[in-house]
Amino acid sequence: MIDTKKYIFTSDRLGFRNWTSTDIDKMHEINSDEEVMEFFPGIPTKQQTIEFVERMKKQFEDIGFCYFAVDILEDNEFIGFIGLSIQTFEADFTPCIDIGWRIKSSEWNKGLATEGAKKCIDYALNDLKFEKIYSIAPKINTKSEHIMTKIGMKKQYEFEHSLLTNNDQLKNCVLYKTETK
Repeated sequence: MIDTKKYIFTSDRLGFRNWTSTDIDKMHEINSDEEVMEFFPGIPTKQQTIEFVERMKKQFEDIGFCYFAVDILEDNEFIGFIGLSIQTFEADFTPCIDIGWRIKSSEWNKGLATEGAKKCIDYALNDLKFEKIYSIAPKINTKSEHIMTKIGMKKQYEFEHSLLTNNDQLKNCVLYKTETK
């Protein structure tokens, strides 16, 4: 039985909710997977994962959205996050609302990130009334860029990420955007 009261919204297979302290260990396990973190500058520590979860909880309480904790509805299994956050690093398009995802590698290639990201865009544009959503990834992260195109976002341009200038592998990034019609 699906407990729809615990979710802010759902897609066909996923439930989107605010974070709880019980998510920390599972998120830390995902963050510790080198395959999942391949296109990030490092593996977050347990303390960094705790801080991320607390920041997302507070962001949701303060402004009504975050990188949502995501469960598979069929068995209530936590698989990571898909959602929206504010990016403020130095760039000509920031501050902006960013859509992002990080799910455990055992759930890859099942269409879950695409399904969840489409639902988050729908929620952002129709419920939250945002006019545009951005997505950013290192140019070498073709998996994420593929999802960006599958969810209807359009490539804007490539840029050098101001927080990654010392990382030759990750500093060149792609920017995608979606807008209301």
